[in-house]
Amino acid sequence: MNKILLFLAIPIGIIVVVALIAVGYYNGFVTQSQNVDNQWAQVETQYQRRFDLIPNLVNSVKGVLTQEQAVFGQIAEARTRYAGAQTVNDKVKAANEIESTLSRLMVIVENYPQLKSNETVAALMDALAGTENRVAVERQRFNDMVKAYNLSVSRIPGKIFASIMGFGPKEYFASVEGANQAPAVNLDLK
Repeated sequence: MNKILLFLAIPIGIIVVVALIAVGYYNGFVTQSQNVDNQWAQVETQYQRRFDLIPNLVNSVKGVLTQEQAVFGQIAEARTRYAGAQTVNDKVKAANEIESTLSRLMVIVENYPQLKSNETVAALMDALAGTENRVAVERQRFNDMVKAYNLSVSRIPGKIFASIMGFGPKEYFASVEGANQAPAVNLDLK
């Protein structure tokens, strides 16, 4: 009788230990996944701050720069694409489009002395620059969270448990190709 109990206790003990390990991995994956999602929400909070500042800056500049209407339209279109984006990758692409048009607008503002001396425009540019710094910090934190999560679901034995439990790697925030190029702005008023 004792041999039978011992014979049953060993496999049951192994099953219990494996189950506890699996639960630990599952909880870890869920926690890290939620951390990634939370950090993306922080990135979006900074994007919202940026989007709230953009119309004020555009309206302040618009009155002086009637010849730069194309930039204003591009900013509006990019904001609309961001609002309609469904996935993180679509939002990243739309956010990069906004950054590209904003950088063109900033170059324009820098090249017009009457705008640089306007207090409202200067204050909005400072606020936007601060927001851009916050966006960069939150993106870095997001990528750090994604890295930690991806390491967990990619290393063994976590990879085995992750594949069984349906967890896969998440994508990093990466800028679009050509984002490292300075925007070209033609200020020829002829």
